[in-house]
Amino acid sequence: MRKILFGVIITLVVLFTFKYCGEKREDTVILKENSALIQEQIKNVGKLIVTEGHFSEVFTYKNSKDLFGDLLSAEKKALVVVNAEVTVAYDLSQIEFEVDEVNKTLTILSIPDEEVKINPDFEYYDVQADYLNPFEAKDYNDIKNMVNATLSKKIVASDLKANAKNRLISELSKFYILTNSLGWTLKYNQNELQSINDLQGLKL
Repeated sequence: MRKILFGVIITLVVLFTFKYCGEKREDTVILKENSALIQEQIKNVGKLIVTEGHFSEVFTYKNSKDLFGDLLSAEKKALVVVNAEVTVAYDLSQIEFEVDEVNKTLTILSIPDEEVKINPDFEYYDVQADYLNPFEAKDYNDIKNMVNATLSKKIVASDLKANAKNRLISELSKFYILTNSLGWTLKYNQNELQSINDLQGLKL
């Protein structure tokens, strides 16, 4: 009788052990699968987001040079028409993140800054220059710097950067949708994101 009872106990212990180990193995496999899925999603999102804009401006450039004190003045001027293509981009391949399989947490550590590029096309009209004050390389550099400074202000005042950020948030929302569907937690630095709306409030 004791032998039978002992055998039953041993059998139950063995079955429980196999069941427990099987469940742990299944949990590990699921965690690994979820982690791989998140890694793949990050890879897919890791692309260049580009928002484009077009600006046209007309500038009048003038430069006056005094000669012999105030006795003589040599002037030069030009009408400059500028058509500029502007891009605001985020290189999402530079996103830094951390995957915590144990706590089922994806933490976005840092997001790359926006990259603003201005590509102006210059057309010069009504160029007038005095023999004693000709157009030089410095004048063209001054015009370029003046145009870039003006366009930079216009970009800030436009909705170009806001549109670029909206596209960025749209890409980041894919992280939230995925982690939420898998029962994981999404964090940005140390802040837990509990809804897609929380992404809108991120200071990027």
